[in-house]
Amino acid sequence: MAETLISPGVLARENDQSFIQQSPVEFGAAIIGPAVKGPVRIPTLVTSFSEYQALFGTTVESASREFSYLTSTAANNYFRQGGTSLLVTRVVHGDFTSAFTSGSITSGGDTDGSKNSGIMNAASSESFQLQTISQGTIMNNYQATDSANGTLDSGSVENVRWQISGVNQAAGTFSLIIRQGNDTNNQKAVLETYNDLSLDPFSANYIEKVIGNQVQNIRQDGSDFYVQTSGSYVNKSKFVSVKQVNHTTPNFFDNNGVASSGSFDGVLTSYELFVPVASSGSFTGATGENVQAATSPMKFNENITNTNIQGLTATDYSSSISLLNNKDDYNFNIIVAPGLIADSTFAAHITQVNSLVALAENRQDCIAVIDVSKYGSTVSATTNSVSAFDSSYAATYWPWLQAVDPTSGQTTWSPASAFIPGVYSFTDSSSEPWFAPAGLIRGALGNVIRAERKLTSGNRDTLYSANVNPIATFPGRGVVVFGQKTLQVRASALDRVNVRRLLITLKSFITQVADNLVFEQNTISTRNNFLSQVNPYLESVQQRQGLFAFKVVMNETNNTPDVVDRNELVGQVFLQPTKTAEFIILDFNVLPTGVEFPA
Repeated sequence: MAETLISPGVLARENDQSFIQQSPVEFGAAIIGPAVKGPVRIPTLVTSFSEYQALFGTTVESASREFSYLTSTAANNYFRQGGTSLLVTRVVHGDFTSAFTSGSITSGGDTDGSKNSGIMNAASSESFQLQTISQGTIMNNYQATDSANGTLDSGSVENVRWQISGVNQAAGTFSLIIRQGNDTNNQKAVLETYNDLSLDPFSANYIEKVIGNQVQNIRQDGSDFYVQTSGSYVNKSKFVSVKQVNHTTPNFFDNNGVASSGSFDGVLTSYELFVPVASSGSFTGATGENVQAATSPMKFNENITNTNIQGLTATDYSSSISLLNNKDDYNFNIIVAPGLIADSTFAAHITQVNSLVALAENRQDCIAVIDVSKYGSTVSATTNSVSAFDSSYAATYWPWLQAVDPTSGQTTWSPASAFIPGVYSFTDSSSEPWFAPAGLIRGALGNVIRAERKLTSGNRDTLYSANVNPIATFPGRGVVVFGQKTLQVRASALDRVNVRRLLITLKSFITQVADNLVFEQNTISTRNNFLSQVNPYLESVQQRQGLFAFKVVMNETNNTPDVVDRNELVGQVFLQPTKTAEFIILDFNVLPTGVEFPA
């Protein structure tokens, strides 16, 4: 309909301002690093540290060595400080495969001789196979040949085993129990139990339906990485999925819809041919190392070497970093890879840290918190290393920090990036994303025992001048994040973390509003719909101390006929961010008696 009247009549126009204002979606943190177990290179969402432990473990013991992973430390700190959603990508060395069941899950056979499905020989060695969801040799329940490489010994708590029980041959059902690898038959540690399972694909208790059969693999298309999921049923078990069921579906009907005869007797109990016998066993066949040779730091109190990052090489991080470039699939507002150290002597590390920063710049919806110096570094070495970076989407903190490992109870040293996601999360929950994640109120690190070194005020000055955020120790106040600079070299509002996070938050909400307008008519009504949602939201941010002032323009001035003819809708958002008070100057003036105070 025309927007103006040419001949007398009535012009009915709509201006829908009934849109309900929504808060921006709360994103969490993303961590890339090694883990005891779990899916390999597949970004996996966890919502609590207990869930993290169940999927990824915490501390791995191998022979006389104990590896306390920085990834686990970061996850623990994040949830301790109020984090609610964490995207974990497990990094490994080399190729990993899942462990699977041996051939001891045998079918029970046709016990009464009355059933003859003609589908599969009853003497077949395997009725079905399971595979562990967690990949790598750590899930194998057998004696390691090289325990120094981190492979767990038989009976390790991180391994699992399976058991078939409750076999009902007449009903064609059985029970499957997933047990902890270090239990005994006398003292079973049952992790999961599935009763009345069936190998009948038409049954509600069909094993693939109940347990799941999905497998995820990383695929590459040119420079893009993506996750491909195969399998018809979502994995409901935390430990295993169904690898295959060794039967074919019976042909109940011919092409004319007539029931088949002869080879199938018409009753589903024919599947009793494939019911396994009562037995138990372990998982074998997995490949892949969790940690490399014994040159890796034991508890990471030592310097992380140039080639080994917690037993991994820097190149092991490449595909995981590339995969997270896809912001349509993965949402987060901070990303860390504790263990990647951009020290000037670690060329391989620097390459991957640059990739991490590039990821944040490409996504433009998160901050990469990086580490630029190894354990035992000096102030000058730290400032020299950071000089190679220039980005408002990245920040760094120093020095290293000591905390208690949540599993072993032992103290371990970790770089600052393992703690900062928790600080950001606490800031979001206690204040707003545009408040500085620093200071005595929001920057306190209650889980930290001590910093690697106590910084003097001169040390803090030197670090802050070089865009390194110092972590200070104050008597009676503890260990505190005492800076909030980004790694942007040029002085502007975006050289502060709180302003960068403000922009990330605003862009997230406003982009969501704009997404709903794609393919809508380019009219005044559509523009007003946009303004009716964005302006009230920015007003609320202003009231909550995020903005000093703002203005949104989406009208005929920036949507000229030429712009409209190009199928474009243009909006301009002008912002004056609220600045933080980082430098407080107090003038104490002593006046003589009788002098009036200034107005």
